[in-house]
Amino acid sequence: MSGRSGGAAASVVVVGAGAAGLTAAAGLAARGVEVTVLEARDRVGGRTHGIEVFPGAAVDAGAAYLGDRHTELHALLKELGLATTPTTMLGASRFALGGTGGTGGGDAGHATRDGRFPPLNAVALGDLFDRLAELTAAVRPDAPWLTPAADRLDTTTAADWAAQELSHPDARLFFPLFLGEMMAADPADVSVLHMAFYLRSGGGLRYLNAFEGGAQQDRVAGGAHLLCERLADRLTAAPHGRLRLGEPALEIRQDDDGVTVRTARGAYRADVAVVALPPLLADALEQHPAPAVPRAGERTGRGCAVKVHLVYPAPVWREHGLSGWSVNAEGPLLSTVDDSPAGAPTGVLTGFVTGAEAHRFAALDRAGQRTAAVDQAGRLFPMLPEPIGFHVTDWVNEPYSKGCYAALFGPGDWLRLGPALTAPHSRVHWAGTETSTEYFGLLEGAVRSGHRVVAEILDRTA
Repeated sequence: MSGRSGGAAASVVVVGAGAAGLTAAAGLAARGVEVTVLEARDRVGGRTHGIEVFPGAAVDAGAAYLGDRHTELHALLKELGLATTPTTMLGASRFALGGTGGTGGGDAGHATRDGRFPPLNAVALGDLFDRLAELTAAVRPDAPWLTPAADRLDTTTAADWAAQELSHPDARLFFPLFLGEMMAADPADVSVLHMAFYLRSGGGLRYLNAFEGGAQQDRVAGGAHLLCERLADRLTAAPHGRLRLGEPALEIRQDDDGVTVRTARGAYRADVAVVALPPLLADALEQHPAPAVPRAGERTGRGCAVKVHLVYPAPVWREHGLSGWSVNAEGPLLSTVDDSPAGAPTGVLTGFVTGAEAHRFAALDRAGQRTAAVDQAGRLFPMLPEPIGFHVTDWVNEPYSKGCYAALFGPGDWLRLGPALTAPHSRVHWAGTETSTEYFGLLEGAVRSGHRVVAEILDRTA
């Protein structure tokens, strides 16, 4: 369908069937717009993905958590008939931080204690969090590139900042573990401005890091992947909604009357296009004319996350007063959490492999990955039997994500890319969690970006 002058777009092609793309697509289709969604994978969901660990019970291999401030995500889940389930943290935590003390630890170098605060120097960690809070409070969340001293903050890596600002060895030890958990980033890969913005965008240090009352308070019952599956059902139930799986977009051409999105199977004509892809993938699309500002820079990196699921006949750690939560100075599992599905007898221990460790772990063959993960889990939780299931989701090398949780903005990225983050490239609009200055990197950010694009397209005139 060709473009119409003087009116809202009548047809749209959406590239990407993750939470952002499908939120936009379903929203437009519900308003009578003809929508075609092109997805490279053979599934919907993007950086959400469910893995069945027991008949009818799945765990989240990708994005998982949400909190009470994630209002648009909660509203959408309610619309789609999906519920949430609390992330429980009952029992003591385990820490392996290199010779730390504690009670009931067992092996040398392992500590067991209530809560999630690590057995490190409290004054040093307090100073670290105070410095991070000061940086975070100074960021302009709506326009990070306009933050005071943005030139300096965006040209300094988080690793350089830590070397200059953190003197206590416990603070230096914990900082990369914290950043890996929060952002799936190695400190050398992100600018100080991006680190501070990410923390501010997500609701601040305490909120982003918290289970009860924080951004990790709940999970989607049955798995976050159900969000995208329900949105896809809503899209294809609409009179003019189409979904094409296994069909990567290769090229977008614009002219005075509309856009043409080409794949290996054919070409799709519409009034406008929505690119709902991570920045590195968006830049890989051939565009004519090319955008004046790219979506990624030379230092833009992949979110460094690999998720490991160890499946056991039961969550036996609970019988020993343990929550399943751990923090570890050495990999591969830099942290673990109890992800056992509600209503199923199965116990699932999920390990997060982040930062530089993610690249090392991803380079191992499957047997090497299993040995490394199972051995470490056994040291942390000596009561564990041999796992009955083992799953690895390697987001670092996933070709249609190029990282997870989100792209990592390196030195210079915000100053160069930020002002064009959401500005349409003529008939091409941008969606995705990396285009949201609210809850950047989270599912909430993805949903908000989809709603923003719906409003942009409905308001535009050709």
